[in-house]
Amino acid sequence: MAVLRDFNSKNNPSGKSLNSLEIFSVYYHSIFKYPLTFSELVKWTPKNAPEVHSKVEYKNGLYFIEGSENLIYKRSVRKRFSNKKRRIAEKASKVISRIPSVRMVAISGSLAMENTERESDIDMVIVTSEGNLWTTRILVYILLKIFGLSVRTPKNEKQMDKLCLNIWLDEKDMSWNKKERNFYTAHEVLQTIPLVNKKGIYGKFLSDNRWALNYWPNVVEIKLNNDLAYTQHRRLNMIENIAFKVQYLYMKGKITREVITPTKAIFHPNNLSAKILSKMTP
Repeated sequence: MAVLRDFNSKNNPSGKSLNSLEIFSVYYHSIFKYPLTFSELVKWTPKNAPEVHSKVEYKNGLYFIEGSENLIYKRSVRKRFSNKKRRIAEKASKVISRIPSVRMVAISGSLAMENTERESDIDMVIVTSEGNLWTTRILVYILLKIFGLSVRTPKNEKQMDKLCLNIWLDEKDMSWNKKERNFYTAHEVLQTIPLVNKKGIYGKFLSDNRWALNYWPNVVEIKLNNDLAYTQHRRLNMIENIAFKVQYLYMKGKITREVITPTKAIFHPNNLSAKILSKMTP
């Protein structure tokens, strides 16, 4: 079970002197051109973050790095773009949820932060029931096609408002591998917003990824789920095994940094994690 924490404050934060962790938070989010409100600053205060030497300014209720005041206006514009894309994602999630093996459909990335550009696609996370990921993936694409919902295609520059189904997880294998855990992936996990949440799977998703609180400890309170993430998996049924092999063979020549296993598919078309981490030492 995940409980969002309340960070509202009646105090006037404009005169607040920021500590090094809070400055890091403002700097980190500035990489995404996202100024922070006071409540967001508290929510996204990190743990054991590297020190940055940037000056923070405050105006119109937002904290931002010196010289980036223009982000105040851009944030409001991006919120309007995000509202439109959220409606598309909600429509898609209703369609996808018709498939019995779908456990969770969620938005992630910039849309989850209401920070999308006009030309942005729509990042989504899909969790399936045990042993049905690759069969479900085929059914999802078929159903979206039938209902006229556009999906992102490789090497196509025009991706505005298209669905980017870039994270697929089996409910028994939802945790990020240790080598993939960092400030960026932890933020991506914790900012995820479920639109479909069958059998409380979102709470288990957070529980399996509670490592993320080692980077951003204030975002949620996570109740430990006794059903710990799998380390070993049962054999796939025949149909699921065929579905995995066919899709894997199709993608094999294109795989670079993607994670492709019988119980997980995480696509990194732009390797954002490495790019963001390289900017964290100004």
